[in-house]
Amino acid sequence: MNKQMKYSIQPAKDGTHIVLRIKSDFTGGQMMERIIEAHDLGKKLKTNRYLVDVRGARNIDTTLDNYHFAHADMKKSKGVNLTARVAALVSVGDHSHDFIETVLYNAGYSLKIFHELKEAKNYLKE
Repeated sequence: MNKQMKYSIQPAKDGTHIVLRIKSDFTGGQMMERIIEAHDLGKKLKTNRYLVDVRGARNIDTTLDNYHFAHADMKKSKGVNLTARVAALVSVGDHSHDFIETVLYNAGYSLKIFHELKEAKNYLKE
C-alpha cells in the first residue's frame, strides 16, 4: 500500500466543478482527507459538483471498509457536502470502485462511475 497518496485538486477550467485526480492506489481513509479538501474548495467556489479522476488508481479497501466508509465515515466527517454530485472517472476494466458506487448510492449519495470524460462532465451538468 502507498503510504503517500498522490493527488491534485483544482477547479475545472470553466469553474463549474472541482477536479480531484488520484494518481496512486488508495484507502477510504486516504480518500476521506482528499474529499474534505476538495469540498472545502467547492464551498469557497460555490459548487457542489466534483469530478474524481481515479483512472489508474485502485480502491484497495475491503468490502467491509467500503461499507463503513459510505455508512459511517461520510456521515460523521465534518466538511463533507452530503448533497454533492460526484462523477468518478474510472479506467475500463477497473472494478475496484464498483462496490463503493453501490454502497454510496444506497447510503443516499450521488456518485456515478464513468469511463468517458464527456459523459462524466454531462452528468455533472444535470
